[in-house]
Amino acid sequence: MRAEVQNNIEAIEKSIALLKQRIDWETAAHRLEEFNAMIEDPTLWDDPARAQKLMRDRQALMDGIEGIEALVRDVSDNAEMIELGEMEDDQEVVADAEAAIAKLVDVAAEKELEALLDGEADGNDTFLEINAGAGGTEACDWAEMLQRMYLRWAKSRGFDAELQSEEAGSEAGIKSAAYKISGKNAYGWLKSESGVHRLVRISPFGKGTRETSFASVWVYPVVDDNIEIEVNPADIRIDTYRSSGAGGQHVNTTDSAVRITHLPTGIVTTSSEKSQHQNRDIAMKALKSRLYQLELDKRTADINAAHEAKGDAGWGNQIRSYVLQPYQMVKDLRTGYETSDTSGVLDGDLDGLMASVLASNASGKSRSDAAG
Repeated sequence: MRAEVQNNIEAIEKSIALLKQRIDWETAAHRLEEFNAMIEDPTLWDDPARAQKLMRDRQALMDGIEGIEALVRDVSDNAEMIELGEMEDDQEVVADAEAAIAKLVDVAAEKELEALLDGEADGNDTFLEINAGAGGTEACDWAEMLQRMYLRWAKSRGFDAELQSEEAGSEAGIKSAAYKISGKNAYGWLKSESGVHRLVRISPFGKGTRETSFASVWVYPVVDDNIEIEVNPADIRIDTYRSSGAGGQHVNTTDSAVRITHLPTGIVTTSSEKSQHQNRDIAMKALKSRLYQLELDKRTADINAAHEAKGDAGWGNQIRSYVLQPYQMVKDLRTGYETSDTSGVLDGDLDGLMASVLASNASGKSRSDAAG
């Protein structure tokens, strides 16, 4: 067996070992038996929230077990095919099995990353907000570039991206945009993107000078029916206004856009793409999700209260730097991960950057430790 193939097999086996550790393989079968016994309880659905959580936990464990077993089986079968092909000098069989093992390396690595998405809300859909920061027109253009980047990333994963609101820049780009991103582990993947993103490039607006622009990104999970968030009506102010979108069918001709302000925290949510009734519902759901995110932040001490964590979109609050001039580099300032493939990143190839943060958080490092 060639050294390259042996290395691939060892990489897969390492991923399998980490996956087993993640789900506590020694007790996994016993825990699944316990889950199966609990779902037979005729009183289970007397408490729908508990029942749904149990079913989700059971499914997650089943998926973990089946994924590991499939990897073990596939790598073993293909390794046997290579040995058989070499014994019979059948190079076509050997080549096919080697190619299958090479693909399994990527499959195993993907499962290893997905195993890190085991936070309380990681499996939920998510809201994604983008706001232009310091830099005027340059920042609005940068915010639109980030909008395109995240939409392409979402599309590459088969996620749905539903526009919630958008405000056009005065000359170019966007001042802000908000989306609901729906898909498996959408929040778990995107949560690492919250913070300030800095761009360095030659100005495309005729200045010919190198410019630094900022935009902030904010990500928070969609609150599902199993998470109760109470909002006191006295704590909110609801305003209606006319949308100032980019034009065309999305521009409202009546004051149907809705803005909800949560007075105790200063959180503001908006929706401008639907009817006033729908916009009110969307903005309220977004507010509940933001409040839930605040609670998660307090519980984990990962970041400060939401409105403070985002900070001003300028110097000192950056999580990632995108440099297009005088050299090409995207660097995550929390983990030190960097890549020279700036075009790929801006076209939505974000998995490596996201994975570096997931792995760093899973290892128990603080963000400051990871960046140092």
